[in-house]
Amino acid sequence: MKMEKAILAAITTQSEKVSGSTAVFHCETKEEMEAVAANLEAILDGIAHALSDRLYIIVKH
Repeated sequence: MKMEKAILAAITTQSEKVSGSTAVFHCETKEEMEAVAANLEAILDGIAHALSDRLYIIVKH
């Protein structure tokens, strides 16, 4: 089975704003969040999208 489209992870500095069944990475600073998003983008072979200045998601297209 090949995964076509999915949210692989969420990265945030506001833990109370994110919930669900996807992996959620909680960061202390915006800089840490950007670094984690960049690393996960490469590791998961996905694309990082900034939904706000406090939330990124990694998606597989």
